[in-house]
Amino acid sequence: MIDSSPTPPQFGTFFVPGPTEIRPEILAQLTRPIMGHRGRAFEAMFARIEAGLRDVLLTARPVYIAPASATGFMEMAIRNAPEGPILSLVNGGFSERFAAVAESCNRLVERVVVPWGQTFDMNVVETALKKGKFAAVTVAHCETSTGVITDVRAVAELAHRVDAMALVDSVSGAGGAELTVDGWALDFLLTGSQKALALPAGLAFAVASAEYVERAKRVTDRGYYFDVLQYEKYAEKNQTPSTPATHLLYALEAQMGDIGREGIERRWERHMVMRDATIEWVEGVSLRRGVDLRIVAPEGVRSPTVTVVTVPSGMRGPDVCEAVKSRGFTIGSGYGDLKDTTFRIGHMGDHTPEGLRRCLHVTENAIAELAERRHLVRV
Repeated sequence: MIDSSPTPPQFGTFFVPGPTEIRPEILAQLTRPIMGHRGRAFEAMFARIEAGLRDVLLTARPVYIAPASATGFMEMAIRNAPEGPILSLVNGGFSERFAAVAESCNRLVERVVVPWGQTFDMNVVETALKKGKFAAVTVAHCETSTGVITDVRAVAELAHRVDAMALVDSVSGAGGAELTVDGWALDFLLTGSQKALALPAGLAFAVASAEYVERAKRVTDRGYYFDVLQYEKYAEKNQTPSTPATHLLYALEAQMGDIGREGIERRWERHMVMRDATIEWVEGVSLRRGVDLRIVAPEGVRSPTVTVVTVPSGMRGPDVCEAVKSRGFTIGSGYGDLKDTTFRIGHMGDHTPEGLRRCLHVTENAIAELAERRHLVRV
């Protein structure tokens, strides 16, 4: 009998900023036999998983796990926050999504908006916070649409001065960029499985501070599926309030073991090496090839997990992605307002500097060919 199933591609060719490439040994965990999720074996596995996640996020608080996208925990963050208006810091597509989720939950939202590719002047944030009695501030730690890191520790400090909660989206940050939930006093932190944690999509993770949970007890319309008090209650029993995605948890357990052996600080360092290699490559393409590439994020706020690159006038980001794909590698297209003018390289998860350099070499050749064909080479 002939096996007609496709041969899986070699690991190290997929550099989209989410979902990220998954190692074959992690994917193999999805084939394990089913387990009942209300028994001791599941609870023992859940306890091991949660301990690993606490080490990744540097928190002593329970880590909630849901069979959902991280957007679901955005809704939890808003629905369970104290009553009152929300201040949303918006500098790209996903920080805007957080604001939109708040509005969909019937919250009054005021935005502090800066251009895509920028971060926030904390003096402006402080002034905005002092203007009204805000219940919470929403902010993206790593804005995946632009590759910009925001100082969420400083945001949390400013929020607490006016008794507001700091609600943080670290979907493309957690597991790749420095993040300390307890040390930075973040009130609600959410992330997803498919970015720097290098797992299949379908799991969301969150941490709520003890103060956030205490205040949630006075919220009357927390909803049902994302009621933080239910997650808190079940976490004490190493359980989930609804049916878990058990096979994804198998993969999660294996990955937590591998991340633990690497060490979270060394994982951060590896991601910074990949970021720096990408920055050096962008600058080198301009010198070697005469093609004007630019990094969207300014120096000092460039993400360790994703770099967004602007192409020269006359070239389109989607065309670069297609040219790279024809050579056996995959990079990310631009997002939202930057869709046509940029491409994104996701240097996160289990990728290595060596593997990234192979991708960058292929991408450079693709760009050079496009530039020559369209007479965009700078003489």
